[in-house]
Formats: sequence, structure tokens, C-alpha cells
Amino acid sequence: MPAPDDRFRYDSYAVDPAAGVVRCRYSTRTHTFTEQFSFVSGGAWDAPEVSAAARLLFLLAGVSYYKTSAAPVIDLGDHGTTNRERDFLADYYRAGLGEFAYRNGLDLDGIAVTGPETGHADVVDYAPAPGRPLIPFGGGIDSIVTVDAVARDHPDASLFVVHPPTGRFAAIEDAAATTGLPVRRVVRTLDPQVQRSAALGFLNGHVPVTAIVTAAALVAATLDGRDAVVLSNEWSASAPTLVSETRSVNHQWSKSDEFERRFGELVSDRLGPQVAVFSYLRPRTELWVAERFATLTAFHPTFRSCNRAFHQDPSQRLERWCGVCDKCCFIDLVLAPFMERGQLAAIFAGSEPLENPANVARYRTLVGLGLDERPFECVGDVDECRAAVVLAADRADRAQSALLQKLRKEVVDVDPSAATVSASRMLEPRGPHRIPERYAPPDLLVRAR
Repeated sequence: MPAPDDRFRYDSYAVDPAAGVVRCRYSTRTHTFTEQFSFVSGGAWDAPEVSAAARLLFLLAGVSYYKTSAAPVIDLGDHGTTNRERDFLADYYRAGLGEFAYRNGLDLDGIAVTGPETGHADVVDYAPAPGRPLIPFGGGIDSIVTVDAVARDHPDASLFVVHPPTGRFAAIEDAAATTGLPVRRVVRTLDPQVQRSAALGFLNGHVPVTAIVTAAALVAATLDGRDAVVLSNEWSASAPTLVSETRSVNHQWSKSDEFERRFGELVSDRLGPQVAVFSYLRPRTELWVAERFATLTAFHPTFRSCNRAFHQDPSQRLERWCGVCDKCCFIDLVLAPFMERGQLAAIFAGSEPLENPANVARYRTLVGLGLDERPFECVGDVDECRAAVVLAADRADRAQSALLQKLRKEVVDVDPSAATVSASRMLEPRGPHRIPERYAPPDLLVRAR
């Protein structure tokens, strides 16, 4: 066995009903970390399902502190787990930290998860009223489309929003206000040591934050007696960002079908079958989402997906689209087939990415023609991007768009079939999903698994 200093340890978690807080503690040989989740509204804190959900949050939140040392052993201390939970955790660290490992030149394949084994899970008899969904909301086109569809049929829906103690994100709040729905909020306070990673000699990099948000949403759902956490992760989130001879890395692994399915199994093991965690958009393409969003004109002035809007330091947050990052470029591209040029010019307030020749390298990378690796960002796959280029370039109001026409020619030169891409084919459902019948739209009722 490795020496004790080669371990990352799960110490404890506590539910504090008086403060409305879940605290999680972890440690290495040299540092102890505490993360705090403050649930702003009240709820049934003494209910056993809340404790069961908080335990799952504790298991997932440790990843932010494991990365400080990337120890070969993850020690669960005296926290008993089932075989399924330990297998999940091992893969959660390997796959969820795939980008982190790639960028830091690490091999996490040998991670061992140790701790006392429990032969079976203790199931809580959680019986929420059906049709009361909680929807994690980030202010982008995916979560807006989900909210519009789900809340129309389930008026008791509520949004779920996470923000740091430094303050709320305007990019989320503006779009959330447009929905008119109530918002269940959580303030996530990271241990301040991780903000000083460079000074303390910690390893740093991307973590599967969507997994942590999902687990926190489950706690909020049990506090409110809700029967579903409805995510907004579409089909291409399961596609790897990078594939090499030695590894496959998916920046969006915690948005993938694999994560959703396996985390859903753990939820069922602990809280029973009457609560569901699923993505409403799982079998949909980004083009399908964009087509639906194009009709939701009330959100056009308020949504924003530019990553610069979500800086931890409020003074560094950009209150407009930057127009030059990978996320800005992708959102403009995927909406361009379905929205008028003037509409998108207004949204980007004079900095529309498709009208900026300096963005050509970013777009060539998105369509798989660039010299650089695909960006580690939440963007669609190559086929979706190529289809969006052709469909947008063929619009009458884009005939004079030099950047789009250049991209279209390059795409068709390497992939002639792209010239005849069918919008209807790109809008068809793809693959299975886990949407319960009570939430599934009619065209997906026969495709669940």
C-alpha cells in the first residue's frame, strides 16, 4: 500500500439545519479543506432523504480538492460505500478529471478507491409528489429551452442556481427573471486554499463541476419535496473532445450520458425510484436546441453564454458578449441558421463573431479543419458545426458574409456531403434517454430506456 502521504482522504460531512448548510471536509497529509453549500431557503432538513442526498454531494464534491495532489489512493475513511459507488467514484475521478490529467501530464488510470464496504445501500422511502421538477439553470440556450418546455406542462417547476459568495451572476439572473419562475439558490463556498493553488504548489485544472451542481440540486430537490432534477445536457455532450492513441478526453464528461446514467443509479439506490435525475435534452442536437431557442424571443436580450461573464472575481466579469471566445463563436454559429442576421447583430451588440474575420481560426477548429485541438469547451461536435456553417451560409441574408462563405467552401471541399445537409436530419432525436414518461414529450415516449 502507498504511504499515508500518497492518499486523499474523505474526512466528514455535516448537515447544519439551523444554518441551512452542508459542510464537506477532506484532507491530504499537509492540508485540510472545507467546502460549504449554503441553501438560501428553508426546507425539511430533518428528512432522511436530505441526509442521503447530502452524502452523495459529499462524495462528488471532493474532486475539487483531490486535484491539489492527484494522490494514487482515494481513502473514504470510515464512510461505507457499495461496490457500485466505489466503481462510480473511480471512474468519476478518471474520466471527470481527464482534461486535468491531460494538461498536467498525469496518468490517473491506476487510482484506487478504498474504504469500508457495505453489501447493500440503505434505501430511503422518499415519496415526493409527481410533477414538481427542479431545473438547474445557467442562463444559456440549453437550460432556457428546457425551462420553456418543462414549465409549460409542469407549472410548479422551480429553477436551481448556484453562485459563489462574491455575488450572483448577471448572465444567469437576467435570464432567470425572464422565466418568471421561483429560484432555489445555493451559495457554494470553496476552501480559500484552492484559490491560491499556484502559491501553495497545488496542481490545478478543470474539474467536473456539472456533477457537483447536479448533486447540490438533488439536495435542494429533497428539501422541497421535488420529484426530479431536470438537466439540460444534449446529445453531443457525450462525444469526446480529444481522442489520441492513448486516451479519450471529454471536457463535458459530467454532462455526458454515462455520468447521467450512473449517477442516476446511485440516486435510485439511496432514494428509491420516485425521484429522477435526467436530461430533458439528452437525445437532441445542438441545432435542435438552437431552432427552439430562436422562437423564444423574450430571452434574446437577456441570455448570455460567454464564459467571461462567470469569473469568480466580480471585477473581472464582462457584462456583455466578448465576441471572440470559443463559446461566443459557437453560440453565434449554431443560432445563425435559424435567426436573422440583424437579430444576432443586436444580441452581440456590434461584436458578432461571424462578422469578425479575426475569428476564422476559432471557427476552422470548431469544424475540424484547424491546426489546433478542439477547444476544451461546451460546444457541439464537428458534424453539428459543419452543418451549421452550411445551413447559415445558404441563408439569403448571409450571402455577403465573407467569413461564413469562406468556411462553407472549406467544409464542402473536405466533406462534399455537407453541401446537401438536411436541416430535418440534423433535428431528429439521436440515441436513447432517461426521461420518465411523466416528463417526456410525445415524440420521445417510445425511446426511453
